[in-house]
Amino acid sequence: MNVVLGVILGLLALVVLVTAHEFGHYIAARKNRVEVEEFGICFPPRALAWRKVNNKWRRLKKKEWDNPPGEGTIISLNWLPIGGFCQMKGENDDATAKGSFGKARFWGKTKILFAGVIANWIVAAIIFTALAFIGMPHFMENQFEVDSDTDIYITKPVTLDEVMAESPAEEAGLQVGDVITAMRIIKCDNDECTSGVNERYEIMVPEDLLAFDEKYAGEIVYVSYTRDGNPMTTEVKLNGADEEYILGAAISGDRLYMSSWSAPIVGIGTTIQLTGETFKGIGQLFVNLFQGLAKQINVDSSVRESGAKDLEAAGDSVTGPVGIVGILFPNMVQMGGRGVLFLIALISVSLACMNILPIPALDGGRWLMIAIARLRKKKLSKATEEKIVTRSFIVILILAVIITVLDIMRFF
Repeated sequence: MNVVLGVILGLLALVVLVTAHEFGHYIAARKNRVEVEEFGICFPPRALAWRKVNNKWRRLKKKEWDNPPGEGTIISLNWLPIGGFCQMKGENDDATAKGSFGKARFWGKTKILFAGVIANWIVAAIIFTALAFIGMPHFMENQFEVDSDTDIYITKPVTLDEVMAESPAEEAGLQVGDVITAMRIIKCDNDECTSGVNERYEIMVPEDLLAFDEKYAGEIVYVSYTRDGNPMTTEVKLNGADEEYILGAAISGDRLYMSSWSAPIVGIGTTIQLTGETFKGIGQLFVNLFQGLAKQINVDSSVRESGAKDLEAAGDSVTGPVGIVGILFPNMVQMGGRGVLFLIALISVSLACMNILPIPALDGGRWLMIAIARLRKKKLSKATEEKIVTRSFIVILILAVIITVLDIMRFF
């Protein structure tokens, strides 16, 4: 049931986010006197269409679609739930007709092309603002927050998910499912330890336990925990910092950050923070990809093996529509509404970041082509623009197919 619900929510989210992106283009085009011939929700074939006739919106009959009456933009609802589009008059740079995209000034074209990116950032900021009010999930270290206006609510205490064999945790009798509540350090001198407990550290989140282990590696400590609701304590001799692990247990825990007056600040700050992290991830993706490909032609087998790992890391870091709809959303459905909202906002940030990249088939790439043409003091011809965009689109399509195959393989 979660898979079905996740797929439905995933498709709806993609439609909403892409439509919001295209609506940004629509608003900017109208502001810069560029005519929008059709604004479509989802992709053709067309299901329904509306247009103003005698200054009133009217649903167009199917026989009117090819030669619609009225004037202005056609609003259409289409059958393929994979996005949306904003079809402007004369979208190529060298178009000269009145009301065409090509006729707009360079600054107007800049605003039109990047308005979709800005729309996705705005959507993300609004969702993150709402989450800050109702409870923002913890998703990264140094997560943006306003300390003076942040309350932390523990939704899952620090729990042992795995206990390594022959580890300090196992020797102390700790088991999977135990909830760690506190750690206490016992001071030792020349291998003689006092029985008194000197310092107690409350363990609220996983980072508390990790920080304690790093600080007191090699020491003898008391671990306070609950098992089946019963409070218990055990003594543990932690491993040294140079060993494979210190306590020897995999842990998990979760909490929510809640804000009041600072929620809009948190929403904007989180959007900016995730934008930076997304660009870092994109950069690392390309580094892994090109390093992996370069190493594959090396005669040294160990170098080729390292390159294979780089390519594997690049593949693991990419998720396409199939992965989003079929894997990510079903998993987030299990986390409830907050998880779904967070994922929608994260995808909105990702769409903004991807579209700003200087790839000709994307908004950032189209702007770069127009900017270069302006520096050369000549407009980009329609034939040249279409040739560059088409070839770029083919490359993107090939990558999309590869990513889709990798997404499908994740199901098995």
